[in-house]
Amino acid sequence: MRIALVAGEASGDLLGAGLVASLRKRFPDAQFAGVCGPNMRAAGVDAWHDSHQLSVMGLAEVLRHLPRLLRLRRDLRDRLLEWKPDVFIGIDAPDFNLGLERALKQAGIRTVHYVSPSVWAWREGRAAKLGRSADLVLCLFPMEPPIYERHGIPAKFVGHPLAEAFDDHPDMAAARRALGLDADAPILAMLPGSRLGEIRRLLPTFISAAHLLAASLPGLRVVLPAANSECRRLIESLLEAHPLANLRVVDGRAHEVMAAANVVLLASGTAALETMLAKRPMVVAYRISALTYHLVMSLGMMKVNRYSLPNVLANEPIVTELMQHDCTPEKLSDALLPLFGESEEVASLVPRYLAIHHRLRGGGSESAAAAVAELLASR
Repeated sequence: MRIALVAGEASGDLLGAGLVASLRKRFPDAQFAGVCGPNMRAAGVDAWHDSHQLSVMGLAEVLRHLPRLLRLRRDLRDRLLEWKPDVFIGIDAPDFNLGLERALKQAGIRTVHYVSPSVWAWREGRAAKLGRSADLVLCLFPMEPPIYERHGIPAKFVGHPLAEAFDDHPDMAAARRALGLDADAPILAMLPGSRLGEIRRLLPTFISAAHLLAASLPGLRVVLPAANSECRRLIESLLEAHPLANLRVVDGRAHEVMAAANVVLLASGTAALETMLAKRPMVVAYRISALTYHLVMSLGMMKVNRYSLPNVLANEPIVTELMQHDCTPEKLSDALLPLFGESEEVASLVPRYLAIHHRLRGGGSESAAAAVAELLASR
């Protein structure tokens, strides 16, 4: 059995590692190869390329890297056609993976797309087009399969692996002990993203917000988990230009950092879902390049007014979102400060988070592996 996978960033690498481990139970002699990060390599995937080579976000950013990405996809397609995998699994990264999946499907290779593109946020027409690329779509969220069903595309809700990774009530005291943090200090977890471009755009603003917050919150401690060594180097470089007292950078351990924190300030993305599963109040912020923002807004490409997953899944604004022009130190600080108290609003978040958490449980990696195995058996 030969199984090829392409994961485009840190979150995809984590999903891929869990999937590979579950697939290996069913196919112990299978070979795994493709584009991956450290977690998938540790799970036994032969890394032809590293995931960070695909980690580009935003229209303007993609245009700048487009020649390199197209060359990489062409070379990868040729190598995969020569290797002849039994199945190809594209994990997220739709702009890269869907074109690759389409070429492989046309060549008779079974294709799976793991993590539905955000068809509920962008254009539902993408769901219809995805059927030309994927024999099967594995969905992390329960509202997604009905969209594909309307277009006659096989799709399965497999649950979100992160929903299995978090306890219902993560232990703050235990997380603080594990990280060597003060048991009683007010702690802000700061997660400016796992992409270098995100960190460059957001971290200076986040640090300025923390300065303002510390003036109103004596004894504040800030903990920043770096996704990898490359991110850590950039973070440390930015901290030289924008120092912040009582800030500690740790390698990875983001889930522990979230559990240890009173409040989390984060870049919009998977981290918002993780913070919700950690049952912590949060402020979600994001800023993309001015050109990308202008194109998205002027072309009417967004069809939702909620951006973070907790708000999308709740279908109401349960967490604060400060995007683009609203992503300023003053607005971030003003939104964070009330969350350190014990208000009814903060207390009401936990049962709402918990209800969504339970809806997202569906077996995760085991369900995804079972669906892939079923596809392979149907030949």
